[in-house]
Amino acid sequence: MAYKEIQIKYPAGIPQMLNMSDAQFASEMRFLAAAKLYETGRLTAGKAAELAGLSRLEFLARLTEVQVPAINLLDEEIEAEIEAAKTLAK
Repeated sequence: MAYKEIQIKYPAGIPQMLNMSDAQFASEMRFLAAAKLYETGRLTAGKAAELAGLSRLEFLARLTEVQVPAINLLDEEIEAEIEAAKTLAK
């Protein structure tokens, strides 16, 4: 898969204020961007994990760190899942 790169300017010292190395800060920024894009439904869990540089399971597990639900369904999708489960239970 081909990759592209973006640059984000930030004030010097921010990573150190957060007790992070520059590499840890860059990794955290990728994760936070991926988590937000997943939370808003703009990326699937798999694509968000890829953006974050994590496996899908690692990404989903880390979502609790930023209070993002791992299951990201719309109300209609939740209702459909409940109905499907009721049908299977019969």
